[in-house]
Amino acid sequence: MAARAYWRGQIRLALVSIPVEIFTATKSGASIAFNQIHEPTGKRVKYEKVVPGVGPVDNSEIVKGYQYEKGAYVLLEEDELEAVKLESKKTLELTQFVDSNEIDVLYFEKPYYVVPADDLAEEAYIVLREALRRTKKTAIGQLTLRGREHMVSLKPCGRGIVLETLRYADEVHKAQNYFREIADAKPDEELLDLAETLIEKKSAPFDPSKFHDRYVDALKDLIEQKRKGKTITAEDEPAPSRGSNVVDLMAALKKSIEKPGGGAAKKPAAKKAAPAKKAPAKKRAAG
Repeated sequence: MAARAYWRGQIRLALVSIPVEIFTATKSGASIAFNQIHEPTGKRVKYEKVVPGVGPVDNSEIVKGYQYEKGAYVLLEEDELEAVKLESKKTLELTQFVDSNEIDVLYFEKPYYVVPADDLAEEAYIVLREALRRTKKTAIGQLTLRGREHMVSLKPCGRGIVLETLRYADEVHKAQNYFREIADAKPDEELLDLAETLIEKKSAPFDPSKFHDRYVDALKDLIEQKRKGKTITAEDEPAPSRGSNVVDLMAALKKSIEKPGGGAAKKPAAKKAAPAKKAPAKKRAAG
């Protein structure tokens, strides 16, 4: 079954329009869903939508409302919400281009794949993709998705283009509010060298397939044991030891580098001393 487009419309760059479709690039990973159970009866707890003084109500009787003062609401129908005219509902206008490394990671929210809507759109799509790649720029615009206008970025991804929704400035806490108490000091050079060596030894190409949710695995094991009637006893975990001074940090870094799993730093092989050259034999004096 083919994936269903999350959004259909056009990308517009000045007078150029490119019909495209957008698809979600991510999916939910493994997870364990729990239900709330009434312990005395073992039955599942259910929730009903109720109105004070009326009791349970049917979903068909529920509409959206905005509270403009306590107890007073403006009621809105779905077709009224759909009637709100916003160009970004169907058109993604590329209004700015920035260096690809300029957007802080805190602003990125969710990725989507952008594909040309048909064969006629493909040429302009490829031109945009390669222009972004050559200039090492990221395109910025705004797009309405599911009732909300998002700031978005576009950048090349292999043969395609990836769109990422971005957080607005007022949605990101200022880092200085959290980091201002950290001392503005330079680290000890030897400690820094050891840390760099450890990082270098543990460096490898990124491969997300090597990681999985170990917590889900542990929950599945717990559920299976409980299903078999086993009694589970929680054990107190010892608090992690913490170094108290530079000496501890130095020793910990050195030990981490020497640890088999941590990759001990390989010392360059000592060069063998070249054998001493024999002095050329003196020519006999002419007899």
